[in-house]
Order: sequence, then C-alpha cells, then structure tokens
Amino acid sequence: MATAVSCASPLVGSMNGLQSSEVAVVTIDVSTAKDLVHSKHLYLDVRTLEEFGEGHLENSIVVPYLFITPQGREKNPQFLEQVLSACKKEDNIIVGCRSGVRSLQASAELLNAGFKSIKNMEGGYTAWVANGFAVKQPKNSV
Repeated sequence: MATAVSCASPLVGSMNGLQSSEVAVVTIDVSTAKDLVHSKHLYLDVRTLEEFGEGHLENSIVVPYLFITPQGREKNPQFLEQVLSACKKEDNIIVGCRSGVRSLQASAELLNAGFKSIKNMEGGYTAWVANGFAVKQPKNSV
C-alpha cells in the first residue's frame, strides 16, 4: 500500500539558500518495501552509522541523513553527494530510517534534487523488525 504525503523540506531550502519546495513523497508500508527490495529496488538506510551497526537490511546502502553531535542532531552536509556516489538519479530507491521521520525528510530532499523513483518506508527499521523480516545483525549480538 502506498500513500503520497506532501512534504515541505525546510532543511533543503535553508541549506542551499533557496526557498523550500513541496514534493509529494510516496510512503509505502514495510510489506510493500520488502517485496520491492526483493525485486531489485535499492534500500537506502539514512540512520546513523551507530544505528546501522546494531542491525540492518541485507545489501543496504548507508548514508546518514543526520549526525548526533554534542550540539544535537545536525544534517549531514554531504548527504546528496554521498547518495550520488552510491546511486543514480534513475535508480528505484526505498529510503528508510529507524521510525520513518528522517527517511521522509531525506526522501523529500532526494526528490527535490532530481531523483526519479524514491519511496519512503513507513515505520522504518523498527517496523521491519516488528514484522519479523530478515535483518543482518552484528556478529556479537545474541
């Protein structure tokens, strides 16, 4: 199931000195995301490297959208460049985070940057795990 959410992305506009623009981000549930990941869609994990290290989807591409700093959460200033080094604007990409908030923001930014096929995964990694779908755990986890 997919829903379109209109999302103003103030981070994009304020980062580039441009006005924020609204894009319609398509949000899909985890079951749909699972089917798409298994049909050759790329999975872009925008959680922090620490979160990613605690467990992730097989064959994920990790590019943190935010960093945790002593000052709080700060946007990764090289997010778009890093995504472009791993993905093409024409790729079919599912974007996920822990709960679906960062991935919604990241999806809007990617769409504003000209990516053609971006879908946000509702509920994020937490929902994926709650549904019992396969994840890659660190070797030292129980």
